Amino acid sequence: MDRFDAMQAFARVVEAGSFTKAAETLHMSKTSVTQLVQQMEARLRVKLLNRTTRRVHVTADGAAFYDRVLRLLADLDDAEASLSGASASPSGRLRVDVPSPLARMILVPALPAFHARYPDIQIDMGVSDRLVDMIGENVDCVVRGGELTDQSLMARRVGDLQLRACAAPSYLERAGTPSHPRQLEDTHHRVVGFLWSRNGKTYPYAMRRGGESIDVQGRYVLAVDDGNAYLAAGLAGLGVLWLPDYMCRAHLASGELVSLFEDWRFEPMPLYVAYRPNRHVSTKLRVFIDWIAELMARHAPVADKRGS
Repeated sequence: MDRFDAMQAFARVVEAGSFTKAAETLHMSKTSVTQLVQQMEARLRVKLLNRTTRRVHVTADGAAFYDRVLRLLADLDDAEASLSGASASPSGRLRVDVPSPLARMILVPALPAFHARYPDIQIDMGVSDRLVDMIGENVDCVVRGGELTDQSLMARRVGDLQLRACAAPSYLERAGTPSHPRQLEDTHHRVVGFLWSRNGKTYPYAMRRGGESIDVQGRYVLAVDDGNAYLAAGLAGLGVLWLPDYMCRAHLASGELVSLFEDWRFEPMPLYVAYRPNRHVSTKLRVFIDWIAELMARHAPVADKRGS
């Protein structure tokens, strides 16, 4: 039994709650993972996991051992980095998931500079606005807008997205240009709904002007759960949009969108990089998070450093 492989297998089973999922993320067979964990239990003469037909649960002894294993694996990574120079030139594969408009408009165009700086880092990028099972899918980090609801995650605030309301000229010609946000609640006006992944619902947008503050929900004929589709629906004239500046700037300049309610303001939407708290923050993950923070400082800087 290779004790390092066995510790890795055990840690992944605990995190995934399944031998099958652990095997998939380790690119091993389920039989191999099972054998490694069984051999470790035999060596230690301790039951580390309780298996049921649906899920694997860690025992009290297993939980204590898991904490030690994480520290050992992290120490090993650090030791290898200090001897090989990997800390100066991080390498390996990163699995990340980012919103589709952010990937298309900001992250992917900037990746050549990232790879010029870190040529040995391979990125597997999921592009979505969905709720990601970071443990089950073995994802290193996710980038998400809005307040984080999963308090079990560690997060770094890397930006604040400034929002504005806008609509296509074709929509305004058909429905008229609203002069006040409350008019979006009228029967003849429509918005494009955005379905948030945490519960599949749309939310009202808080707007303020001086001492006046309102929440605008609006009615929609289409709601989507993807940022690129949301923008496309607005450009097609299906309703009013609430967009971050980086998504609408070029379309406003070209006349494809028209800005509305210029004297009203929105609370900025925080942008976070989130990762698992029991995940050793490797050098490759750390430099990737730093790079995103550096990138967003140019496009959507954090407005209040105390909230970061």
